[in-house]
Amino acid sequence: MHMSPTKSANNVTNFMGTAFLLTLLGGFLSDAFSTTYHIFLISAVIEFLGLIVLTVQARVPSLKPPEYGPTGSCEEVNGGKASMLFAGLYLVALGVGGIKGSLPVHGAEQFDENTLSGRKQRSTFFNYFVFCLSCGAFIAVTLVVWVEDNKGWVWGFGISTISIFVCISLFLAGSATYKNKIPTGSPLTTILKVLVAASINSCFYRNSSNVVVNMPSSPSNPQSSRQEVKAETSKANKATEAPTNSLKYLNKAVENKPIYSSIECTVEQVEDVKRVLKLLPIFACTIMLNCCLAQLSTFSVEQAATMNTRLGSLNVPPASLSIFPVLFIMILAPIYDHIIIPFARKVTKIETGITHLQRIGIGLVLSVVAMAVAALVEVKRKEVATNSGLLDDATKPLPITFFWAALQYLFLGSADLFTFAGTLEFFFSEAPINMRSLATSLSWVSLAMGYYLSSAIVSIVNSVTGNSSHKPWLSGANLNHFHLERFYWVMCVLSTLNFLHYLFWAIRYKNSGT
Repeated sequence: MHMSPTKSANNVTNFMGTAFLLTLLGGFLSDAFSTTYHIFLISAVIEFLGLIVLTVQARVPSLKPPEYGPTGSCEEVNGGKASMLFAGLYLVALGVGGIKGSLPVHGAEQFDENTLSGRKQRSTFFNYFVFCLSCGAFIAVTLVVWVEDNKGWVWGFGISTISIFVCISLFLAGSATYKNKIPTGSPLTTILKVLVAASINSCFYRNSSNVVVNMPSSPSNPQSSRQEVKAETSKANKATEAPTNSLKYLNKAVENKPIYSSIECTVEQVEDVKRVLKLLPIFACTIMLNCCLAQLSTFSVEQAATMNTRLGSLNVPPASLSIFPVLFIMILAPIYDHIIIPFARKVTKIETGITHLQRIGIGLVLSVVAMAVAALVEVKRKEVATNSGLLDDATKPLPITFFWAALQYLFLGSADLFTFAGTLEFFFSEAPINMRSLATSLSWVSLAMGYYLSSAIVSIVNSVTGNSSHKPWLSGANLNHFHLERFYWVMCVLSTLNFLHYLFWAIRYKNSGT
């Protein structure tokens, strides 16, 4: 579409961030108004329509900008053609968001969580869900990329369109066997109602306590009103359990009868909201890992592009380095599920081998190691550039193999398997039943936040390091003149602090089995 590299990169980042954020919409709709089954089908059809739009535009020359404009240069897509492009892209983003917000929960709900074997099968499902995502990514970065480069974009989009059509057909084939949860109303409404009720009750009863004390009692029996209150309280306590002591402020939502009946809450609703709020610090701690993962599609690719990318007679495109974490996940996922977990069960006597929080923590530690490795590799790369006299010449490949850059991919791939699969299962198992889809969507939202945080950190680093006497660490035309190793050390320190932050919240998290 003749966009500049910078504008193209921004559009890709915006597209990916939007797709991941829209998982919240898919999760919300699955919990509140429909089932995961129906939301998946609707979302898949929307993505199918978006891919048809992109395929048609790639196929019909009149729907693309002309190769050469009046000035003799390529013109960027605009007007109705640009509208068609972004309509197709964001239909795909909407479909992707709905699928990711509904499909993992739909799959996990097929297992009986009241039995040990059911919980084990559910854990296996999440591992192989990530495995299958990696299989799709492997096909995308090998077969589909090759087809697009050698046969054209229309064939690449065509493969994707056919794939989603086959996906819908396969999903429908199992319809008779699926278990579907009945929607129980908007989880956001419950959360908002509890927060509002707690706030209003806190202010109203605190400010009007003197008025209540000064109310006159019946002269015939001054104790009668108190006895009636005690009787009602006793009756209420028998009907429902008292709220827990965690997040005590929310208990105010049920301590007194609210002044508005529309915000009257039950103890169960208060406890459900508490469970969701307790998940948020864990969610926040996974964002930094995804910020590190964002580097794999930016600076790590640029690192590899300066190295020797030949593999025998094959010249490997630097962007194809993303195949390394994908392959590693495909290899590690079955090993983890069939070898590591059974061994860990014998040692720890825990049905999942290691707890979900421990699994997330392992992933965060691996992200620290990955950033340290990335910094050391960059030191090595610049050392080779200096010794070979190519420090100022960015046109020639350095005499160092791109496999050095692949090391950080392997560590981050392992971190992604541990943390992403761990958070999916953790949010699903710990969230209330009527909020599972929304809570599980946080795993995908963390990816979006990681991309946005990565851009913010790069901007902050350049702003802080750039002054009258020094160039910013991450700017210029020659990567050899960057201080990329310093940036990676900063990321390593931030990841370490993030892990310590995670430990604080993980230790405080109190819930049986975690």
